[in-house]
Amino acid sequence: MTDKTDKRARNEFLKEESHFLRGTIADGLAHVETGAISDDDTQLIKFHGSYMQDDRDIRGERAKKKLEKAFSFMIRLRLPGGLVSPEQWIKLDDIAGTYANGSLRLTTRATFQYHGVIKSNLRRTMQAINGACLDTIAACGDVNRNVMCVANPFFSPVHAAAGEFARKVSDHLLPKTSAYHEIWLEGDKVEDMSRPAVVDTEPLYGTHYLPRKFKIVIAVPPHNDGDVFAHDLGYIAITNAKGELAGWNVSIGGGMGMTHGDTATFPRTGDVIGFCTPEQAVDVAEKVMLVQRDWGNRENRANARLKYTVERFGVDKYREEVESRLGYKLGEARPFKFTSMGDPIGWYQGPDKKWHLGLFIEAGRIRDFPGRHLRTAIREIAEAGGITFSVTGNQNIIICNASAKQKTRIDAILKSHGIDIATSSGLRRNSISCVALPTCALALAESERFLPELITTLEDSLDKAGLRNDDIVIRMTGCPNGCGRPYMAEIGFVGRSPGLYNLYLGAAHEGTRLNKLYAQDVGKARIVELLEPLFVRYAKERDEGESFGDFVIRAGVVKPTLGGNTFHDDIALV
Repeated sequence: MTDKTDKRARNEFLKEESHFLRGTIADGLAHVETGAISDDDTQLIKFHGSYMQDDRDIRGERAKKKLEKAFSFMIRLRLPGGLVSPEQWIKLDDIAGTYANGSLRLTTRATFQYHGVIKSNLRRTMQAINGACLDTIAACGDVNRNVMCVANPFFSPVHAAAGEFARKVSDHLLPKTSAYHEIWLEGDKVEDMSRPAVVDTEPLYGTHYLPRKFKIVIAVPPHNDGDVFAHDLGYIAITNAKGELAGWNVSIGGGMGMTHGDTATFPRTGDVIGFCTPEQAVDVAEKVMLVQRDWGNRENRANARLKYTVERFGVDKYREEVESRLGYKLGEARPFKFTSMGDPIGWYQGPDKKWHLGLFIEAGRIRDFPGRHLRTAIREIAEAGGITFSVTGNQNIIICNASAKQKTRIDAILKSHGIDIATSSGLRRNSISCVALPTCALALAESERFLPELITTLEDSLDKAGLRNDDIVIRMTGCPNGCGRPYMAEIGFVGRSPGLYNLYLGAAHEGTRLNKLYAQDVGKARIVELLEPLFVRYAKERDEGESFGDFVIRAGVVKPTLGGNTFHDDIALV
C-alpha cells in the first residue's frame, strides 16, 4: 500500500520497483497486437536509450479511422567523446537503412539518434548497434548521459586528453544493471535458476537513480564548442606554460530546460567552483553527481535538475559538500578565456600536418536529398577508410586525420554527390535545431523542418546589412525544454504553438551568458520584421570585434541576463 505521506514524484516509485530498470519491457516487446509499450515501460526504456514516439503528421488521420497511433521508437547512442571509426560508420549507416527511417540524426549531445524504429525491430536494432561495438545504455533517463567533449580530440595532446577523460568518466558513471544485456542482447537472466543467483547492484545510483538527467561536457579554451556552461557539470582545460594539461576548472549548475509561464523554472549557466588535477577529475565528477543524487528534488521533476539544487542550497554550500565527500578541497579556479562556441567549418591542419574537415550538417540530419546525396557521400568516405569521424555538439561531423592524398579524394567524393563544403552564411553555419515535429511528443512547433527555411529568408536581410559572412549564433527548439540550447544563442527561438515562437536575444557569442526574451508569439513575417532593422543597426553601429549578442545589450535592445534566476526579470517585450 502506498504511503500517502511520501510526496515523491511517481517516477521515483517506478524506478525503485523496476527491478533495476527491467519493468515489463521484455514482456511488452512480445505483444504484437500493439506497436506501443506500457506507460511505465515508456519511462523505463529511456534508461536504455530509447523514447517511444508516434508520427504526429498522421495522428489525426489515423484517429478518424480508429487506428492506433503510428508508434515507433527513437534510439540514441551512447558515444562518449563522439568518435566513430569508418567501420562503425558503415554499420551505423546499414542500421539506418535496415531498421530506421533511412537517416542518421546528429544530436546536440554529440551522438546519433535513429528515428522510426518499430517495436518489432527494437531488439534487432539494439543488437546491430552492439555489433558495431557501441551501445545505447544511459543515453537517456535519470542518470549521467552521454559525455561530450571537444569537437576534435586529435587537434592537440590536450584535446586528446579531453577525449580520453570523456570515455573514462562515462565508463565510471555508467549504470551497472545487467538489464540492458538481458533485454536487448539476450544475455543471462538474473532470475535464471540454472546458475548461481546474480544480484544486481547500483553502487552509485542505488535503486532510485538520480532525480533527473545529469550531463557532463569537457572544453578546451579558447573554443567552447560544447557549451560547457549549459550543463550540470563542466570541465575547462587549464594548461601550463608549456601548453601541457595542468588540470581542469570545474563548473556546476548549468541547464537549459524550463516551462512556459512558470517563472520557477529557468535556464541557468554553470558556476566555476574550483580547479582539480587530471588525477582527481573522475572522483570530482562522482562526488558532484552523488550530492545531486542525495540533495536533488524528488517531489517535483520540473525542479529536479542540479541547477535548481544549486539555487536552493547555494554554490558555496554545494561545493563544500562535494569537498567533504572528496576529503580534500578544490584548488582556486585558474584564468581562461573562450572566444567562440561554434565548430570550424572547412579544411584545416593540425600541428601534426594532418588534415581535418569540419562538415556542416544542417539540423544534424544525414540523408540523401535530390541532387545532394549527403548520406551516400559520407558512406563512400567511410568505405575508403583511413580517417576517423568525430560527432560534435553542434550537430556537425569532423572528418579527422586525413592525409593530403585523402583530402583530395574526399573533396572529389563530396563534389560528385553535390556536397558543398562551404555554407551559405555565417548565420547558417552557427545554427542548431532540435527534431521537434513530427516525432517529438513535447514539440509545440516546428524546428528542424522550419529553421533552414527561416535562415534562407533572413539571409536576404543579412545581405541588406552586409552581414552574410558574419558569425551569429542562431538556434531553435520546438518547445521550452531546451534540447537545442536556444537560451545560449545570440538569436534564440522557442516554440509556443504551431508557427509561433518566443524570440530571445543577447546571449554571449562565446557561450558565457544567457539571452533575454524580446518578443512573444512571433511568426515568420514578424521575425524578419524584427530582426532586419537590428541587423542594419549592428552593421552600422557595432564596435570593432563586437558580437551581435553583445551589441543588442549595449544598444539597449534587451537587458543582460546575469544569472538563471534573473532570466525572467527586466523583460520589455516589443
